[in-house]
Amino acid sequence: MKEQLLEQIYEKLEEVNDPELGIDIVNLGLIYEVIVDEGKDVLIKMTMTSMGCPMAGEIIADLKTKVSQVKEINEIHVDVVWSPPWSKDRMSRYARIALGVPN
Repeated sequence: MKEQLLEQIYEKLEEVNDPELGIDIVNLGLIYEVIVDEGKDVLIKMTMTSMGCPMAGEIIADLKTKVSQVKEINEIHVDVVWSPPWSKDRMSRYARIALGVPN
């Protein structure tokens, strides 16, 4: 049941795009961890592409809107972390191709 819930959450996270790059935050490697507790509260540990990311508020708001569509979830907490720092190495193959980043 928990795995199914996590899968639904990740599906919703893939609908959240970085407005500047036009790629979803999962394929960009911005999602570090998703934890669902026994009360079905969700903690999402994530980062941004840079500390001064002007789109951070918009990305987090969109994330909460999309993830809240998963009916079983109660509360959504987002923890923006800077360690480990994000790098292009975290991007998926899809994101690299879409953005023209060499392997």
